[in-house]
Amino acid sequence: MALHWWQRAVFYQIYPRSFADSNGDGIGDLDGVTAHLDYLESLGIDAIWLNPINPSPLDDWGYDVSDYCGIHPDLGDLAAFDRLVADAHRRGIRVIVDLVPNHTSNQHPWFVESRASRSNPKRDWYIWVPGSPDRPPNNWQSTFSGSAWKYDPTTASWYLHMFLEQQPDLNYRNPRVVEAMHDVIRFWLERGADGFRIDVIAGLIKDAELRDNPARAVTDPDIPWHSKGTQDPLHSHDRPEVHDVIREFRRVSDSYEQRILVGETWPREHERLADFLRPDELQLAFNFRFLLARYDASRFRAAIEQTERSFGPGAWPTWTLSNHDFPRHISRYSRDGDGEARARVAAMMLFALRGTPFIYYGEEIGMRDAAIPADRKRDPVGRDGCRSPMQWTDAPNGGFSTSANTWLPCGDFKAVNVARQLNDPHSMLALYGRLIQLRKSTPALVEGSYRAFEGAPEDCLVFRRDTPQQHIVVALNFTAEPRAIAIPAGKILLSTLPDRSNVAKSSLMLEPNEGVIVMLDAKITG
Repeated sequence: MALHWWQRAVFYQIYPRSFADSNGDGIGDLDGVTAHLDYLESLGIDAIWLNPINPSPLDDWGYDVSDYCGIHPDLGDLAAFDRLVADAHRRGIRVIVDLVPNHTSNQHPWFVESRASRSNPKRDWYIWVPGSPDRPPNNWQSTFSGSAWKYDPTTASWYLHMFLEQQPDLNYRNPRVVEAMHDVIRFWLERGADGFRIDVIAGLIKDAELRDNPARAVTDPDIPWHSKGTQDPLHSHDRPEVHDVIREFRRVSDSYEQRILVGETWPREHERLADFLRPDELQLAFNFRFLLARYDASRFRAAIEQTERSFGPGAWPTWTLSNHDFPRHISRYSRDGDGEARARVAAMMLFALRGTPFIYYGEEIGMRDAAIPADRKRDPVGRDGCRSPMQWTDAPNGGFSTSANTWLPCGDFKAVNVARQLNDPHSMLALYGRLIQLRKSTPALVEGSYRAFEGAPEDCLVFRRDTPQQHIVVALNFTAEPRAIAIPAGKILLSTLPDRSNVAKSSLMLEPNEGVIVMLDAKITG
């Protein structure tokens, strides 16, 4: 069966405020993204995902939308968006945008109307419960800590906010809200967007009775903050009815050609991630257990094999190592040393697995989290370090901006930048480029089946990717010591280390923190 474009694509996530500043105000913008499309094309990127670009008071840096059909003036305007889409499409690069449907800003006109009176026509666009200020409606907790309820004395009622109190949740049991969001989807697809990454997609429907959430009975080893005794969002998140909302989103999206819906999906049980990928729901959903896994072969193997087992052949995985909400993976891996070598191994794993890879801007050059002084912090929950400006050159501000002051401090751009790595065949950037090109030119790495390679050391991750014509072994050493792996004879297509021989004999000796991709001899089919 022929694959869809999004199954073959390599996606590149861009935090627009931090990518490139075109007008010298210290803030990245859409024209800055457009100016660097040649770079993305040369890297082999097929699609970009833009973090929120809508007008917003920036209490949660764009995830508190005050106008779903506009552009934040810091980032440009609709004409700048149109230019970006047109120039990207000319290069064969698709553009997906962040859709934030779970909640709005408390400054959105819908909420301003909703809170005006209990009889306002938009009152039930949000989740309101009359009551006294000393007793919230239930025990639900905000993702950002504290109660998920805010008392509003204007109408002596509580409103629900699963994130900041400035982010009231919409009521998707109201069909007028659903239709309004369909109009938002149509607006951006009409402008040429190729789809959406949908924020908090599993949280759109809450329990109709607003019942208390129970405590977790067990600790989830893959999600550090899901320990026994913490609140299990049984009634506030991942409700069965959410799939009806997603199906309607998909119906609208499918009325346009070749569009895609990607979900930020945190199912309450990992095995149910595939439920969001049924044929009439999302095309892709992020696998956060993979992103959160520590640098350990057993943890990655568990995440991969659980995904393969629960997905089956009908659903398509995504893989990502970093994003705008968590410390960059090279910074996480560096806590125990060997950060660069480990990041190279992880990159090979990312591009060699069955599924669609997403990379986060700057990952391809090994950008680390920036140190943010206390007086420069902007994010309410401390995510600034992974959102620092892109490091293009060793010029002031890393070539990100000509302004004396950037919206966030820059990282170590003198040591790590694009210009320094462009012509270095041993650089992280060169490795990413080779991995992307190898993936594009090797059908088994895109279309091939996945299966674990039997007999490999437990502290290595070794797997097969096979088509009838090609047989690949990917061998990744997650240790600081050499490891011998018995594999059939073949040719080493790529190593994460320089100067590796391209011949793989019956015993492959991996160096510490080395990964290799081996094409088995044509006659080998076992």
